[in-house]
Amino acid sequence: MRIVNAKAAALALALAATTGSLLASTAAADAAAPRSPTPLNWGVCEGTGLDPRQECATLKVPMDYHDPGGDQISLAVSRISSAKPGARRGALLLIPGGPGGSGLSRPSTLGAKLPQTVRDAYDLVSFDPRGVGRSTPVSCGLAHEDLALTRSRPWPAPDGSIADNVATGRRMADACGRNGGPVLKSLSTVSEARDIDRIRQALGEEKLSAWGTSYGTYAGAVYAQMFPEHTDRWVLDSNDDPDPTRVGRGWLANFAVGVEDTFPAFAAYASRPGDHQLADTPDGVRRLFLDLAARLDAHPIPWEGANPPELNGNVLRQQLLDTLYAPSRYADLPGSRYAALAELIRAARDGADLPAPAALPDEAMQNTMASGTATLCNDVSWPKSLPPYAREVAASRTSHPLTAGMPVSVMPCAFWPDELRDKPVRITSDGPSNVLLVQNRRDPATPYSGALKLRRAFGERARMVTADETGHGAYVVNGNACSDGYVTDFLVGGERPERDTFCAAEGDRPAVGSLGQQ
Repeated sequence: MRIVNAKAAALALALAATTGSLLASTAAADAAAPRSPTPLNWGVCEGTGLDPRQECATLKVPMDYHDPGGDQISLAVSRISSAKPGARRGALLLIPGGPGGSGLSRPSTLGAKLPQTVRDAYDLVSFDPRGVGRSTPVSCGLAHEDLALTRSRPWPAPDGSIADNVATGRRMADACGRNGGPVLKSLSTVSEARDIDRIRQALGEEKLSAWGTSYGTYAGAVYAQMFPEHTDRWVLDSNDDPDPTRVGRGWLANFAVGVEDTFPAFAAYASRPGDHQLADTPDGVRRLFLDLAARLDAHPIPWEGANPPELNGNVLRQQLLDTLYAPSRYADLPGSRYAALAELIRAARDGADLPAPAALPDEAMQNTMASGTATLCNDVSWPKSLPPYAREVAASRTSHPLTAGMPVSVMPCAFWPDELRDKPVRITSDGPSNVLLVQNRRDPATPYSGALKLRRAFGERARMVTADETGHGAYVVNGNACSDGYVTDFLVGGERPERDTFCAAEGDRPAVGSLGQQ
């Protein structure tokens, strides 16, 4: 789940389910795979706004690791070499979110935010996962209307019906089956973990360090489970629940919890005096939002340039979800997403002209939708029976009204062919104790409750640093010097807290406590 457009980036969808651990045949396929990829031939990167030091290369990998000698596909890989070669420790892989998120520019964009000591210690390396961006891409050839975020996430009808979700899910699954081709079928988290190991080999590194974010925490956890001997210092940031019986289906469900956890930050902002004030109290902001969403369910407002071209209740709910990804401590800065949402709500409430919508090219949306959906649908099987979805939606609309049943509704994966090449990997405590989780206490997409499940799965392999912050993304994103310091100390010096640690929102003084007592 990564940040959209902040939006295209959150297009993750977040879905899926099933059970089990990695099959013995998986290990056999790994053993059969070639172990010496051609070293990377670094050259100039295409694109604008990149650090001039960033280099790019292309790596060939098997399309199907069960047939390693068969067709090959391309991975686009990037790096910025250590700023101080004498201090270089190794390579730090920046694992992108999504699924469906591009990582190729990350050495430039996220690299600029890293402390100098980290940039000195590592070559910063990232990649576009298979199916994404400048790697061998995929597309389902979806209609423009099906590229809307309110289609990619299954927002029920105003009366709670999931009939439209069912029709959309069938239509999208059919389109992907017709147009996606064999590359689409090869996308999965297990394949990404194997791709990461091929990148490691091509870099000539015995071990990798990593900073995985959002969905990248799950991909990073799977890699650490499959290839523990090749992990060095492993940082997982904004952590997904690794439950192998649900995987992405559980991530989607977690939006209900995450939005309720984070909405109070927006409500506090929008109730303070100023141009952004919508009500006198946070409770008043909540009532205003729910009432306005219900009004827009019944009477949408035309919104030229948006997809769909109207502001209805579900579009407003999606706008809220997108907004809550932003760190709340920066809400008062000019142009913040909190301010943009307040402006939209005020305009809709008052009948004023709506602000211009953010829009992304259909081509980019096609790629993100296809790669994200396929990864999660190929990871696990979703239940096929539809009545349980309807019952869960009805219950969720009552217990979590801000998300109106979307997190438990039906997705294209319910209609995906069951052709899983690998069962989900169960994360366990087997392996080196070299994992550091960093997590915001309130996160709309990867809530704290789910992160605790990954922490428990790793057992003594991991420690967890929790920041008393709101938003999606922790390290060098939320402005918390305490949690940032712990991660930097670990990456640079290998120092990890002895126990799970809680960092207050103000100041740098940590509070240390046992798991679940933070």
